Amino acid sequence: MLRLPCFPTATIVLASTLLAAPIARSQDLQALTTASREQLDVVKVLLAQQAAWNRGDIDAFAQNYKDAPDTYMVTHEISKGFAGLVEEYRHDYPTKAAMGTLTFSEVEARTLDARFAIVLGKYRLDRSKKEGGAAEGVFTMVLENTDKGWKIILDHTT
Repeated sequence: MLRLPCFPTATIVLASTLLAAPIARSQDLQALTTASREQLDVVKVLLAQQAAWNRGDIDAFAQNYKDAPDTYMVTHEISKGFAGLVEEYRHDYPTKAAMGTLTFSEVEARTLDARFAIVLGKYRLDRSKKEGGAAEGVFTMVLENTDKGWKIILDHTT
């Protein structure tokens, strides 16, 4: 299992096979160097999501989900299907200001086999009170290794 510390967007450095940040402690770097290629590839999905979200780009953010009718999003309700998921994000976050700044922390990635992986962690969304204020919670994701790379097939976010 790969466990990563909180990496604020400004300190993320993403290389092709290694993740590191200036604030990383030696044990964090040890976890990165012993992580499997699959674990690093799974974590890259979250980093890509965070970067897209913080740019205000819902379309790029959504590209990390599997474009399929059986992709699930569980929040205050259960949404099934990629198209509905994207529409829900657009409705709930109509502007970059409403999207705020997303940070993941305490991320744990574990491959179940060559085709499936799970990711657990915490998120924090910082935005103005006018736009809904700060929000934070936990998430669990199931990812599938597809011909287009690792894609989220189930996202349960509180």
